Amino acid sequence: MSRPSVQRGVLHRWGSILPLTENTPLISLGEGDTPLVRSAQIEAMTGLDELWFKLEMCNPTGSFKDRGMVMAVAKAVESGAKAIMCASTGNTSASAAAYAARCGLESFVLVPGGKVAAGKMAQAVAFGTRIIEVDGNFDEALRAAREITDKHPIALVNSVNSFRIQGQKTAAFEICETLGEAPDILAIPVGNAGNITAYWRGFGECAERELATLHPKMYGFQAAGAAPIVLGHPVEQPHTVATAIRIGNPASWQGAVGARDESGGLIDAVTDDEILEAYRLLASKEGLFCEPASAASVAGLLKLARAGRIQGGRAVAILTGNGLKDPDTASRQYTPDIAKAAATVEGVERALGL
Repeated sequence: MSRPSVQRGVLHRWGSILPLTENTPLISLGEGDTPLVRSAQIEAMTGLDELWFKLEMCNPTGSFKDRGMVMAVAKAVESGAKAIMCASTGNTSASAAAYAARCGLESFVLVPGGKVAAGKMAQAVAFGTRIIEVDGNFDEALRAAREITDKHPIALVNSVNSFRIQGQKTAAFEICETLGEAPDILAIPVGNAGNITAYWRGFGECAERELATLHPKMYGFQAAGAAPIVLGHPVEQPHTVATAIRIGNPASWQGAVGARDESGGLIDAVTDDEILEAYRLLASKEGLFCEPASAASVAGLLKLARAGRIQGGRAVAILTGNGLKDPDTASRQYTPDIAKAAATVEGVERALGL
């Protein structure tokens, strides 16, 4: 009996809009085609007519990084690279390590010392990457990674790699395909700023291909303690509970500013309290458990709504990573409701107050 052919993944699905050649290996871990789910309760709190969540946490390693990483690693293999390297606050390391393992490449990850969530480190360790803990922040780790990959035959797979942006733009195509049009607003967390840059490119290409008539306003949100674009200068010691966007000097700074200005959008800051409020609301009101950085997109919409700056329209908020990436934050935010009972019907009924 012949086996069915399963053609899934970003390179298979969106090859016609990506810079592939006949020598690009069509690798996949099943990334892309993530759900677009309409809000059940938060929508009413935002002043929007429609609020949708793009669940990028449903990618293979639990974050949006897989979209761009599959493209970057495929191109690294095509170029003959035997190893890849990245600097990471967590999600990039998990994704790079997974695709390297899939392709039989060595992988090296530079992480800021003591500042990466446990769930993300566990993934990188499981995939067999070599981790170098840098005595410094993310920006210093990225600077070292760039210099090392310039000197040695190792492919850099951070978002400064243009193939990462190409892969990530495919999410904009999925949104337009599902909704039949681009949204009025795209709300997205901003850390290293590659994702907002990629989405804006994707929406522009959708319009060029007549897959959409709208160009959404790009609403990017940084954490208040790591908001260099909002402040207009790098932040030497960024700090926020949202570890995935704890970046003080974004590599794609100009791309983010371009997306903001060309779309008539904004880049604003949200506090850790606002981020954690949205984090809890997404879980308790929507059944969506994302990592804190993901909640920045929703925190930003709620902040604008309270200021009277949203008047209807349709928005898509990008939930970039799974809540299991950061179990420590979850354990600090919630007190389990646990009651003890005898292992009998009567015992359980008493515990439930029935």
